[in-house]
Amino acid sequence: MKFLDAEPFRIKVIEPIKKSTRAEREDWIKKANFNVFRLEAEQVYIDMITDSGTSAMSSNQWAGIMKGDESYAGSKSFFNLRDSVQDIMGFPYVQPTHQGRAADFIMSQLYAKKGGYILGNLHFDSFKGHAEIAGSIPIDLIIEEGRTANSNPHPFKGNMDVKKLENFIKQNGSEQIPLIIITITSNGNGGQPVSMNNIRAVSEIAKANKIPLMIDAARFAENCYFIKKREEGYKAKSIKEIALELFSYADGCVMSSKKDGLVNMGGFICTRHEELFPAINQLAIINEGFVTYGGMSGRDLEALAIGLYEGVEEDYLEYRINQVAYLGEQLSKKGVPIILPTGGHGVYVDAQKFYPNIPQSEFPGQAMVVELFKTGGVRGVELGSCAFSKKNLETGEIIFPDLELVRLTVSRRVYTNRHMDVVVNALADVFERRNEMKGLKLTYEGPIISLRHFTAKFEPIH
Repeated sequence: MKFLDAEPFRIKVIEPIKKSTRAEREDWIKKANFNVFRLEAEQVYIDMITDSGTSAMSSNQWAGIMKGDESYAGSKSFFNLRDSVQDIMGFPYVQPTHQGRAADFIMSQLYAKKGGYILGNLHFDSFKGHAEIAGSIPIDLIIEEGRTANSNPHPFKGNMDVKKLENFIKQNGSEQIPLIIITITSNGNGGQPVSMNNIRAVSEIAKANKIPLMIDAARFAENCYFIKKREEGYKAKSIKEIALELFSYADGCVMSSKKDGLVNMGGFICTRHEELFPAINQLAIINEGFVTYGGMSGRDLEALAIGLYEGVEEDYLEYRINQVAYLGEQLSKKGVPIILPTGGHGVYVDAQKFYPNIPQSEFPGQAMVVELFKTGGVRGVELGSCAFSKKNLETGEIIFPDLELVRLTVSRRVYTNRHMDVVVNALADVFERRNEMKGLKLTYEGPIISLRHFTAKFEPIH
């Protein structure tokens, strides 16, 4: 008899969630201007808007919180965090920040150059926004297999296109490229992993051209798990061993610890260059607080020092990745078009295939997010024409992204597969009614187009 694996933990504390009626949800989303970011959390039954800061912490982490050292300077909890980062990632210089985008800001101040090009596999919204505000131009160089929401079985759709990278540097000159950044896993196209071979190749090109290479490490542990499972030569290695090799190819990293750090708040920026660290410290002091707390409380530093180790445990990662795969498999069985293979932190629905009758100018991804909430109280997030459109500064023309996606993010250690079944049934119901749906009209976008999905307002097209 074959036994099925279950979650590698027992539930010790519960948080009640409320059911609601469709009439209530229709009223709530209307008052929220058809933007789920504007909903109150209590109005949501299953929240899949993000995996950032939504993890359930362990009993060891809660115990660590009680030992948090709140000293303004020289906190013991800072040194515990520094030791964890040095042990798992190998970077000697560690600066905590209150969350990942604060680390992004420091990185943009160090590297962004007005008119310069910052090259990445697929830039995500927070650093992309910081880079643009600083005057740089973010360029996506992801491989072609990662640009389309198809069922191509490529195991590493987050890879950077090495030939395009080399050509771009030759055409524009390395002096115009202040930074290369690899996001692991690639959030913008389904949480797709980046191979070790690709990171190594990009590193060699960066070093040959004297261009700094940084890693956006928000989901590094999930990426390392995929390397172990999918890349030749890593099956016998531990997640920690893979992480140490991966980070050895980079000059530093930024991390939103609210993902693979398994905490509700926090982040950091690391470097291996001693000469850069004073500038990082100074930027942290100005914007975050003293260097040994960096905008974090001592208790949060302590929880993160523990969470980083829990995040690289293979049993946990296997459960984590398998739960996301389960959600993807069940949606595929219902005919819902998703990016395959499924990635690390959520399932991404192809909104253009879901709603072929709705053009990107009418925000099909956002229309799906709204209807999913109305149907089942499930809150997802659009990663398409609202989040990633660009405006041609000369002509004013809107340039739509290659991918029009809806992300259903799975919080870590929070929901069971019964919750996943609720999501599947709700979205399958929306899919059956897809030909009845219409798009949305943008009525307010805010001052920064690259971050407008947080504050945008819509109204239905009748």
